[in-house]
Amino acid sequence: MADTTLLVTGGVDTHKDFHVCVALDELGRVLGTEQFPTTLRGYRSLLRWLGGFGQLGAVGVEGTGSWGAGLARFLTDAGVEVIEVNRPNRQARRKRGKSDPADAEAAARAVLAGEAVGTPKAATGTVESIRLLRVARRSAMKARTQAANQVHSVIDTAPEELRAKLIGLKERERITKAARMRSNDTSTPLGAAKLALASLARRWLSLTEEITQLDTHLAVLVESAAPSLLDIKGVGVATAATLLAATGDNPTRLRSDRSFAALCGSSPVDASSGRQLRHRLNRGGDRQANCALYLIVLNRLSWDQRSKDYVARRTAEGKTKKEIIRCLKRYVAREVYQAIMRDMADQVAPITTLKAFQRAA
Repeated sequence: MADTTLLVTGGVDTHKDFHVCVALDELGRVLGTEQFPTTLRGYRSLLRWLGGFGQLGAVGVEGTGSWGAGLARFLTDAGVEVIEVNRPNRQARRKRGKSDPADAEAAARAVLAGEAVGTPKAATGTVESIRLLRVARRSAMKARTQAANQVHSVIDTAPEELRAKLIGLKERERITKAARMRSNDTSTPLGAAKLALASLARRWLSLTEEITQLDTHLAVLVESAAPSLLDIKGVGVATAATLLAATGDNPTRLRSDRSFAALCGSSPVDASSGRQLRHRLNRGGDRQANCALYLIVLNRLSWDQRSKDYVARRTAEGKTKKEIIRCLKRYVAREVYQAIMRDMADQVAPITTLKAFQRAA
């Protein structure tokens, strides 16, 4: 029978086929270690096993955006506080070695010590749909670029009579003309080149149609999830989708615009030393979200007078172009965060923080 006075903290090292779980008491003593399959029955067994030691508090889970996504959703639906845990410290891992139980124990200790406090993305609403469509769109864009590059390569090395018909044309015109080519004789370089170009061109056109369809669905989803975000000058559907995917379906997990800026890698990092007082670029965070903020800033620098005046003022103060863009990204991050919170904060319930859990304990 479980001891209801004992507060239990769990840690999970996630894998594709199984998860390893460790239970700790409030003093950090290991209560048990067990392995569970990555199925619904396995998740239920894991929760029942942890609850068998006492009152279950928080559970630290590695990889809540990949192999641990299913477990994180199950535990959250069951009313358990799930804390997102980063991979163990490499220096500590070198000292004691690498094993699944050790990683699970490290996850539990990170939660118990208050080092891990991040709330995982809910992945249960419109933003998760946006993320999935972006995965498909990104791979389609990459494949289309590859097909276009191969069309150029084939034309550059094709027999002159074929090359002369296609060289100098615009990309869309060249692709359309190549897609209409036919060849029944592939024994000659000319016939093989025609068939290769037709195959690559039709692939490019098919991928273009696929990307257009995905863009249409993304526009509808982004408009329904965060219309205020699209009202910000310089923000389009693609950049809005990227920023929403970084935020997740539960934006209240980000406690302030400073948290959002850190998530996007646009928060200032102190690089002062001696008499030199400065901040450097943040090379962490979600790099796709960081790129989205960067594109918004570059867009504004081409037409927004306020941004141009800011650049002139900070340049006169001795700031470099990189430092000025970093500052502008921080301002844009604040504006984006406020827009997302206006649109989505009422869609999710407030999240209990780890500090509140520790105070209650």
